[in-house]
Formats: sequence, structure tokens, C-alpha cells
Amino acid sequence: MTRAEEAVKVRDPRYPFTAIVGSEDLKLALILNAVSPGVGGVLVRGEKGTAKSTIVRALAALLPPVEVVRGCRFSCDPAAPDPGCPDGPHEAAPGTVRPARLVELPVGASEDRLAGSLDLERALTEGVKAFEPGLLADAHRGVLYVDEVNLLHDHLVDLLLDAAALGTCYVEREGVSVRHAARFLLVGTMNPEEGELRPQLLDRFGLTVEVRASREVSQRAEVVRRRLAFEADPVAFAASWQARERELATRVAEARARVAEVTLPDSALRSIATVCAAFEVDGLRADLVTARAAIAHAAWRGGTTVTAEDVREAARLALPHRRRRDPFDAPGLDEARLDELLDQTPEDPEEPDDPGDGPEGGPGDGPEGGPGGGPDSPGSGPGGSGEDVPGTEPAEPANREGVPAPAGGDAATGRTGDDRVAEADPARRARLFTVPGLGAGAPGRRSRAATPLGRVTGARVPGGRPASLHLRATVEAAAPYQVGRGRNGPGLLLRREDLREAAREGREGNLVLFVVDASGSMAARRRMRAVKGAVLGLLLDAYQRRDKVGLVTFRGTRADLVLPPTSSVEAGAARLRELPTGGRTPLAAGLLRAAEVLRVERLRDPSRRPLLVLVTDGRATSGTVEEAHRAAALLAGVATVVVDCETGHIRLGLAASLARRMGARAVRLDDLTDLAGVVRDRRAAA
Repeated sequence: MTRAEEAVKVRDPRYPFTAIVGSEDLKLALILNAVSPGVGGVLVRGEKGTAKSTIVRALAALLPPVEVVRGCRFSCDPAAPDPGCPDGPHEAAPGTVRPARLVELPVGASEDRLAGSLDLERALTEGVKAFEPGLLADAHRGVLYVDEVNLLHDHLVDLLLDAAALGTCYVEREGVSVRHAARFLLVGTMNPEEGELRPQLLDRFGLTVEVRASREVSQRAEVVRRRLAFEADPVAFAASWQARERELATRVAEARARVAEVTLPDSALRSIATVCAAFEVDGLRADLVTARAAIAHAAWRGGTTVTAEDVREAARLALPHRRRRDPFDAPGLDEARLDELLDQTPEDPEEPDDPGDGPEGGPGDGPEGGPGGGPDSPGSGPGGSGEDVPGTEPAEPANREGVPAPAGGDAATGRTGDDRVAEADPARRARLFTVPGLGAGAPGRRSRAATPLGRVTGARVPGGRPASLHLRATVEAAAPYQVGRGRNGPGLLLRREDLREAAREGREGNLVLFVVDASGSMAARRRMRAVKGAVLGLLLDAYQRRDKVGLVTFRGTRADLVLPPTSSVEAGAARLRELPTGGRTPLAAGLLRAAEVLRVERLRDPSRRPLLVLVTDGRATSGTVEEAHRAAALLAGVATVVVDCETGHIRLGLAASLARRMGARAVRLDDLTDLAGVVRDRRAAA
């Protein structure tokens, strides 16, 4: 049995890679990384229930087994051991062969678990400074899989991607200085509905793939058929696909051995540079990744020279997520434009290979006969193009911004024929809003909080099991009692009462709930355009600070929760752009709905503190001002900023009066771009 065959020997009832129906682009992206790990990993974006995790977990069975130094915790290769391995130096001796590992990084992992840390047990009991490896060491020469990577803490994502790019993990903490090799195939999956990765983090993934469930009935039926068969008898199902798995594993191993022989002609290199420049990607990482992926694709199809088709397949996977100019832009690539650029690239007269003429059927060979798949969608997701949705706004003489809604209204959106949708002004850059006091919510970038990941501010006696041991304070607490406890060796004699926990302070993400007046009065004098632009700026700020957002609107006789609290700020931007205006102003209903939303969210996530942003002119034409003030009293304990939208020379000051009743600070709409410490100043009153 060959090593490739040994790799796919049925060891556990894992769903076979070749049994996956569809998702050809994802399969191709994973295989290109398996052929050449230098491509830089794969980010899998897709809706829930699209077998993202199943495909990734199935990949590990196709990777060739690895030979490691016996007893080495860092998986050194016996043929070329790492000279700086913490377990080295290694003597020349036969190694042991084991399957490639699939290591999963949970969302709640700590930095110590990921990178490794001082072995506290040995340090305290034996007085020895020893290093305890983390998940990066376990994943060396294997696959590191991060499910829901967009929910992973930012500092962990930075550490993870740095190690993946350098192929080395550096640990400098608690008196430990360690470097070890960490070369792995990085795969992350995410559901965009739960929030996006920052563009600079997206850029660190080599390839990206959008996964959507097939709309073809026959294909969906086949997915269910195979899944039910697998659940009925996993071992038998896996055995029935074993021959295909072996064949694919053999091909991966052969392509990996062939990569070094593939040449990248100047004509193909110019094609890559032309495409990356035309699509205006930042930096040169896109060019490098596209070149590596094109070389891997050529090796995968069995060629020895990169062709135009190799470049096209590589660019389709390497460029979509690098074209975002705004956090609300959706990744995408215009494939017609890509083909046009490749056709226009001048050929190298001295190059014998024509980059446009690849071998017949070569690049199309995928795990099941071809990568296939539909083209990646252009950047036309919510807010993706930056264009406003033409729509509707109240039919008032002073308003000429929108067009009326269809006669009879729209049942899906709740609009009526009298509604209009205003276009949004460009998003304004908002200054920082914070919640007063010291919170304890999820790590983020908005308000001060006691978090397990911030800077160490001191030590404290833990209430239960220490979340993060403060080594120095623990030693200082135990040191005076060593003689009395009969210590006679190098280690400390510890008791539970000696343990001290590190007190840390960082920043938390908050729940930013927008409550927006969408009544007819907001449409006058182009006011709603300015309001939407200002709120888009606040949404952008919430995106950068890792907040959850929600959107309540009120108009006519009711208030609606247009966007339940979510981490998908992009969804908030899309709902805001499509927001219709019209009707009377039920201010009290809007405040009552906001109070109810916050009450429910407090039960769901009690540690996440809310920040309420009320956008109104203070008028209440449906109900009375007194009713609105009574409703405002229910929100008196919530950190609130009232954005006063009243315009004109004569001002009634209704929004300012409402803010006083709520204990909030009133800010004029025109001043939203200059809000230094608006809410932060409320700490003194807290």
C-alpha cells in the first residue's frame, strides 16, 4: 500500500471528500492549497447549512502522511529537523509516519492555547522554565481549521495569520522566549450574516470562496440521499468511496511533487500583474498569491508551464476579497472583465508557450472532473456597490429626492403608495461614542472593560478557578510560608489560597441600538438624506469597533424592529438605505419598542452593555409629547445620545427636552462628525 493509499485508509467515519455534491470552487481552492501550502490558505464564506465544515474536515484524509521525529512535540521532519526546535537538537534516527493532522481552533480559545505558554505546573513544582506547545505546534505540517473565524478575537486572528505567513511561531511571554516552525494549511469558515472580517485580515487569506446551496432540485436531492446513507452506516458509506479517495489522494501527492518543476513564463507573470493592477488591489500580496495559485493549478492539471487558464482560475479565487474599498462592500470579481484583461495582455515573443492555449482539458480537471461552479458574484451584496437604492420618500412639496413606491404598496417591505425612500448622503466619519463606567462584555474596541485579554493592571484573589494566573503575585503570596510548609526542594509548595488572578483592562464591544424617526417630517429639506449619511457613518464606526447593532424605526402609528441585534453591520447598512419614510410620528411607540428590545437583549447577553442612538427632531404627532416623555423614563438608565434633527431658524428644542428627561446628551445632526467625548463625558455622572 502506497503512502497516498495509507492516507485515505478508513480510520474513522469521516464524510468522504469525493462524496461532496457541488462546491467545486471550494474543492479546487482546498486542493490548490494541499498541492502548494504556500498559497496561503482558504477563507470559506457562505450561508449556513452549506457543508463548509464537512468539506474542510474531509480534506485532511487526502493529505499525504508525514514522517516526524519520534517524540518531537513540534513534528520535525527527520530528513531536515528544525535546528531551533525547542525539543532539539535531534539525533539522526529513523522517524515515525503518522497521518496529517486536522487541528481545530475553537472560537473561545485563548492566546496561550493558540501559541503556547510557560508550563506553570513544572515552573511552580520543579522550578523549571519549560514551554508548553499550543495549537500552532500541533498543526505544523497539517491543517489548522477555524470555524466561524469572523467571531474569533481580532488579536488571535492577527497572531494566527502572522504565523501562517511567516511559517514560524514566536512566543515571548512570562519569561519564555521560544521560536518553532508552524507551517500549515489554514482554512477558515464564516457566515457573513454574523459579521465580516476586517479588510486587512481578509487580505491575509490566500484564496476565498463563496459557497451557496444549489437551487437545482436533483442536486439537492442527491445531497440529502448521500447524507442519509452516511448517517445510516458511516463506515460502509466511507468504504464505498474509498477507491475514489485513494485516487484523489494519489493525484494530490503527485501534483505536490510536480510543483517545483512548473515554470512561470514572463507572459503569464505580466498577465497576473495586469489583472491585479486593473482591479486596483492594494499591495503586492495579491500578485504573489495569484502566481503561487497559478503554479499549483498547473501542477494539479498535470502541466509544467503556467497558462492563461491557470492564471484565470487563480485570479478568480485570489482577488475577490481583496477588492473591497469600503467595509460595507461585498467581495466579488467581474469575470467578464477578467477575461477581457487576459485576452488583452501582450504575449512575450520570446516565450515558446502561448499563455492562452493550455492543454486540452487540463485546467478543468477537478476532484470530480472539473472545478465547475458558477462565477463569483460581483460586489452587489448589501451596500456592496456603494450605490443607493432608488426608492421612495413622503410626497411633500419640499421633497424631490425619491420616486413614489408602486401603487398599492409593497407587502414584503410594509411600504404603501405614499411612502418614499431617500437616497443616503455619503457616510460621515463619526467620532467615538462610549458607554460610561467599566464593563465586562465581549472584547471589542469601544468602551472600557475588564476583559481576559487586555493589559494587566494588577492581581486579585480569584472568586473561583483562576481565568489567568498572575505568576509573580502567586509566588509573592506563597513565598513567606515556604519554611513553615517544610519546603526542601527547588519547587514551591502552593495552596489554593496562594493563587492570584491577573486583573486586565481592555475594550469591549457594545450593542448599539439605533432608533430612527422615519416619519414624513424627516423627509423635508433633504433631511433624511443627511440622517442616513450620518447613521451610515455611525454604522461604519460600529463595524470597526466590533459591536452588535440593531435598528428600530417609527412612523405612522407604530414602531418596527427593522434589524434585530446582530453582528452583521452590513445588514444594518442595507436596511437603512432601503428605509422608507412617511406618515405621522409615533415617538412614544419608538421609545417603548427600544426599551423592549434592550430588555430582551439584556436577558440574552447580560454582559454586553447597550448604547442607544436616538435620531429624532423630538416631535410627536401620533400620541402626545407627555406620552413620549413617560416612555423615555424607561430608558433613563441606558447610555443614550439623542441626535437632534431639527432644522430651520426657529427651533422648538423638543429633542433637547427629551434628552434631559432621559439623562442623555443632545447632539445636533450637523455636529455628528465632531463628537469628542460626547458620551465619554457622562462618566462623571455615572
